Amino acid sequence: SFNAREAEQAHLLQVYGQYDIEPVSASGVHLQTRDGRKILDMYGGHAVACLGYNHPAVNAAIEKQARGLLFQSNAVALEVRAQAADALADFAPDNLNKIFLVNSGAEANENALRIALKKTGRSKILAIEHGFHGRTAAAGALTWGAADKWYGFPRTPFDVGFIPRDNAIAASTMIDDATAAVILELVQGVAGAYDLNADFVSAIAQACEAHGAVLIIDEVQTGVGRCGTAFAVDHYDVQADMLTTAKALGAGFPCGALLLSDEMAAGLGKGDLGTTFGGGPMACALIHTVVMAIQRDQLLDNVQTLSNRLQNECLTGPITAISGKGFLLGLHCDTSASDVCQKLLKQDILVGSSSDPNVARLLPPLILENEHVDQLVAALANC
Repeated sequence: SFNAREAEQAHLLQVYGQYDIEPVSASGVHLQTRDGRKILDMYGGHAVACLGYNHPAVNAAIEKQARGLLFQSNAVALEVRAQAADALADFAPDNLNKIFLVNSGAEANENALRIALKKTGRSKILAIEHGFHGRTAAAGALTWGAADKWYGFPRTPFDVGFIPRDNAIAASTMIDDATAAVILELVQGVAGAYDLNADFVSAIAQACEAHGAVLIIDEVQTGVGRCGTAFAVDHYDVQADMLTTAKALGAGFPCGALLLSDEMAAGLGKGDLGTTFGGGPMACALIHTVVMAIQRDQLLDNVQTLSNRLQNECLTGPITAISGKGFLLGLHCDTSASDVCQKLLKQDILVGSSSDPNVARLLPPLILENEHVDQLVAALANC
C-alpha cells in the first residue's frame, strides 16, 4: 500500500518530525486516515483549523470566490478585501483600526518590527524569554533559542534583548529610551501554553509608554478566538500599538494580518509596505467567513465553556497541572509529554508537543463539543 512518509523522502527536505498517521480526509474535528482510523484532532494543524474540517461555510466561500475571482494583487481594489478588513477591524480591539494583510505570522511580525524601528529611529528590540515569533530574519532574531539551534544568519538586523519571563522589575529596567519595541505572546504557545502574568504584562506596557517604545502583541497563535475572546489581549488591561495574527485567520487557507493603531499607521504611504499574495481575494473571502462564523455560532462562548471543563477534568492520569487560556492549553505531565502524546494517539486522539519536554499542547478547533472532552478525559485516565 502507498506510504506517504516514504514517498515524501524522495524530494522533500526531511526537516519535520512527523506523526505516524496519514490523514486522507477530515470532517468536523476528526481526521480519517489511509488505514481507516478516525482520529479526534485536538491539535488542529498547529492551531490553524479553527472551524474544523469540511465546514460548509468555508467550503462555500472557497467555491464562490474561486469561481468568481481567484486572484488579483493589491494593484486593484476589491470588494472582498474591504469586507474582510471591515469584519476584522470590528472583531479586533477598539484601538486597532488599520490593517495590513499578509501571508503568514512571521511576515506580519517582520512588518511590525520594521515599522517600529522606522517610527522610533531606534535600534533595540526586546522579546520575552521562551517566546517564539517565526523563522525569518527579524522574527527569528527574537525567537528564544533560535541563535543556538537554527537561526543561521551571521548577525541580527537589530540589537536584541530577552526579558526574563514574569519578571516585572527586569522589564522596567531593560525597557529604556533606546528601546524601539517589545514583542510578546500573551500565552506562549510553543513554550507549552505558558500564560504571562497580568502584572508583568502591565509593567511592560507602562514601561513602553514611559519610554516611547512600541508594544507589539504577537497573536499569531492566540488570536481569532483561540483564547475564548476575539484576541488574547482582551484578557489583559493593556493596549497594543500593533497586533499580529495568522494561523486560524483563514481556517486553513494561508493568510496573516498586521493590525495597527491610527498613530502607528500615520505616515505610512505608497511603497512603504508590500506583498504579492497578501490580501488576495481567496484569503479575504476566508477571513470574512471565519470572523462571521465565530460570531454567528457563538464560538467564543463555546471555547470558554469547554475550556473550563478541560482545565477542571483533564487533571487525571499523568496530568499534574494545566496552563494557558481557552483552547490553547498546556498539559503538564509527570512523565515525558512525548510518551503521553503517543499513548493518546494509540487511543485515536491527536495532541501536540511543545519545547517543554513535559508539556503537551491542546489546540482543538473552536467547534469542539462536550463528547470530545469526555473522550479526551477518559483517554488521559487510561494513559
